[in-house]
Amino acid sequence: MSVFHFLLLLFLVVCALAAGRTRGLISAVIIFAAYSLTMALLWQQLHSPDVAITEAAMGAGVTTLLLFAAISRTGRME
Repeated sequence: MSVFHFLLLLFLVVCALAAGRTRGLISAVIIFAAYSLTMALLWQQLHSPDVAITEAAMGAGVTTLLLFAAISRTGRME
């Protein structure tokens, strides 16, 4: 395992823990988007470009926008 892969996995674990522990909803959504982008990078490194593109589009793109829309409609920030 290369150092790059180890750093990606470490960042993935840190993002997962931070998203669960943060109190702000917007902060949690941003951390979740970073988690999804990191996951897309890991899929690309595992030579699965179709899964990586799907993760980047759905996980980091569409899901993040839907979560921001839900937060803005409810008016709740914590």
